[in-house]
Amino acid sequence: MQVDVPKGELFGHPKGLFLLFTTEMWERFSYYAMRAILVLYLTDTAQGLKWSNADAISLYGTFTMLVYLTPLIGGWLADNVIGQRKSILIGGTLMAAGQFTLGLPHAWVPGMEETFFYIGLALLIAGNGLFKPNISTMVGDLYSEGDHRRDGAFTIFYMGINLGAWASAIVVGSIVAAYGGNWQTGFICAGLGMVASLIIQLVYAKKFLGEIGVEPSAKVSKQNQADSSIKEPLTKEEFDRIKVIMILGVFTIIFWAGFEQAGGLMNIYTNQFTDRSIDMFNGWEVPTTWFQSLNPMFIVIFAPVFAALWIKMGPKEPNSPVKFALGLFLLGVGFLFMIGAVLEQAGDPNIKTSMLWLVGAYFFHTMGELCLSPIGLSMVTKLAPLRLVSLLMGVWFFYTGLANYVAGFVGSLVGGGHGGNSEADMINNAISIFSGIAITTTVSAIILYFMADKLVYWMHGAEGDALHDKDSDEVVREELSGTAN
Repeated sequence: MQVDVPKGELFGHPKGLFLLFTTEMWERFSYYAMRAILVLYLTDTAQGLKWSNADAISLYGTFTMLVYLTPLIGGWLADNVIGQRKSILIGGTLMAAGQFTLGLPHAWVPGMEETFFYIGLALLIAGNGLFKPNISTMVGDLYSEGDHRRDGAFTIFYMGINLGAWASAIVVGSIVAAYGGNWQTGFICAGLGMVASLIIQLVYAKKFLGEIGVEPSAKVSKQNQADSSIKEPLTKEEFDRIKVIMILGVFTIIFWAGFEQAGGLMNIYTNQFTDRSIDMFNGWEVPTTWFQSLNPMFIVIFAPVFAALWIKMGPKEPNSPVKFALGLFLLGVGFLFMIGAVLEQAGDPNIKTSMLWLVGAYFFHTMGELCLSPIGLSMVTKLAPLRLVSLLMGVWFFYTGLANYVAGFVGSLVGGGHGGNSEADMINNAISIFSGIAITTTVSAIILYFMADKLVYWMHGAEGDALHDKDSDEVVREELSGTAN
């Protein structure tokens, strides 16, 4: 059954959407503030942990993988035991504790800096597992099946994510710089963002969400069955829809393995090989972390455009698999700019490349993200059986977790430390990595495009059409192309 949503709308959507928007905005401020400085903190030889570039990128990949794997556990617990609302509060509390643990000054824990660093990461991983899948699931719960506002709602929700991410990199970078490169101040700033998220959820959830997320969804699903003592097996339709989630999950691994170079390899490349000085401001140097705000800034600007575009296109709107394919292609285009940056160096680590290469790369990566990420979240809530919705949202983040591990592994292949020779090796390795990602994403986009019709057929009308009622895949193709009568 659909849990009753409190009445009242804002900009054509339930007011609860904007509560979840704000909650997620501050949580993402917290996460991305930490992410923007994590690799830089690890590799800093003055006030950091003095790790090599390769080790730092590898740790970054492992950490972000676990951040996206634990939602499998958190999704199951929410579905079956504690409900989404309690999961969010418990998870948020753990994440705040993790950020403040990372923010402990080295002077307070002499000789145990790395021990407390790992404790902080563990708390963040556990908390994120409870928080991440459940707030996304509740966005879907605001809308009934077949409501065409859902994709637009997730795009708006995605704006909240990226408002927080945009502000985080600028704020944390400025604070760290103001305190003389003290990275602990940045982690404390991230912790305060998580506290803000918790307060907002505690104060306003009852008013704007009503009973959404209070009861475990498996319990709600069971109440819908005529005989509550029988647990219905998956129907063929449900099984087909789950297949779509799993198949598109493979392509999302490819996308995020490339995209997540932003926090690792591209972050280090920006720090070491990009000319960040601005002549018109007397050579003032843009902090490396600020470039992490390009992606969320573009999302904040263009997310409303995409949300309006999907509605404006009406019946000509691309289906979810085609949007995914377009996202993969645009990601590949973005890496052409990174290839251009490396070619500008001509193998010389003393040459600093233009910031415009990074701006172009982040722009096209963002366009690809807007075609894939919010659509993926919306798709899971449309396709997943009610009793498995948070678990399958966790599976979706599991795919992203695998992608982050792959991203860390691929990024670490760049090698390099602080010497001139290793920097030259980094340049040669970087162009191979960027080229490989561009080719892989483009080929994947082509393959997915030609699979799209079959995947839509397996959705059994979840995209808002009745094509699943046809007897032939050929009729499905004809109707999708507008040629059937």
